[in-house]
Amino acid sequence: MHHNSSIGCNVSECKYHCKEDNYCTLDKIQVTKHSAMANSVECTDCGSFKKD
Repeated sequence: MHHNSSIGCNVSECKYHCKEDNYCTLDKIQVTKHSAMANSVECTDCGSFKKD
């Protein structure tokens, strides 16, 4: 699977994780937030995640 060098990822449980290295195989991802205002890393997630 070809990876996107612009999107690093170490979530190996994701369908889009490149199994050969720590990158995503998608062309782009959607970053989401959990509250009206994101003020820390914990307030955001990769909305493109799909369980492998």
